[in-house]
Amino acid sequence: MHSLLAIHPGIWLKSEIIESKGIAIGALANAFGVSRQSVSAILNGRSALSADMAIRFEKLFDVKADTLCRMQTAFDLANARAREKDIKVDKRQLAA
Repeated sequence: MHSLLAIHPGIWLKSEIIESKGIAIGALANAFGVSRQSVSAILNGRSALSADMAIRFEKLFDVKADTLCRMQTAFDLANARAREKDIKVDKRQLAA
């Protein structure tokens, strides 16, 4: 997937659900039982969405946790592919 097509799930959640419903980050954090900072970091794309947080979003907003986790994986892989040339491996280390 091209990196322009991969969106961070937190940014998507923020624009498509949180802002459209007018939900405050502090209120969302309270509903989830986590810190405001952790929710803010996810919704602003600074932290990855964990499986636990994906389940919290699923329970509160009926968006499938599986979908959110796939979005996170696609986002992570697109970012890794963008810097693929900098990822080095040495196959010679496996030679017997």
